[in-house]
Amino acid sequence: MSSKNTALIVVAVIAVVALLTGGWFLSMYNGFVSSEEKVDGAWAQVESQYQRRADLIPNLVSTVKGYASHEEELLTEITKARSQWSAASTTDEKMAAAGTMDSAISRLLLVVENYPDLKASENFLALQAQLEGTENRIAVERMRYNEEVRAYNTRIKRMPAAIVANMFGFDERSYFEAEKGAETAPKVEF
Repeated sequence: MSSKNTALIVVAVIAVVALLTGGWFLSMYNGFVSSEEKVDGAWAQVESQYQRRADLIPNLVSTVKGYASHEEELLTEITKARSQWSAASTTDEKMAAAGTMDSAISRLLLVVENYPDLKASENFLALQAQLEGTENRIAVERMRYNEEVRAYNTRIKRMPAAIVANMFGFDERSYFEAEKGAETAPKVEF
């Protein structure tokens, strides 16, 4: 073989290795993008359900206000928690605001026990059914979100994929966990 043929073979091998390596990087990158989009999609579903609950709060507050006017502090806290949810701009802020809303609604539902007329009100019963359904949806969507986060975080931590993830700035995502010592969501039972 001539030196010219040897040089062509070496160039061809280098080109093939470069193409395979580039293809591998591209495949890894696209996989991370897909996983990240799944996490974002799952989070959007969580947000949607929390927004549904936030939209129920004004009706809930006005219904309870008519029966339990001296619970003003708690009703103000619930309204404030709703405002915090609406104002939150990051996922972590939304998670914190959701925890505050969970806690306030849980306390409201405990207070409702002291008002038999309220518990029998048609408006309250309808809101209770909507709230219960929303709480169930929230639990399901939080679970789905956490599953997508787990899959994404696992993917970006595995070697050698972790190298590519670090190169392109794919960072670990936070799980949507219940606060320590608190329930994940208020238990709605009447």
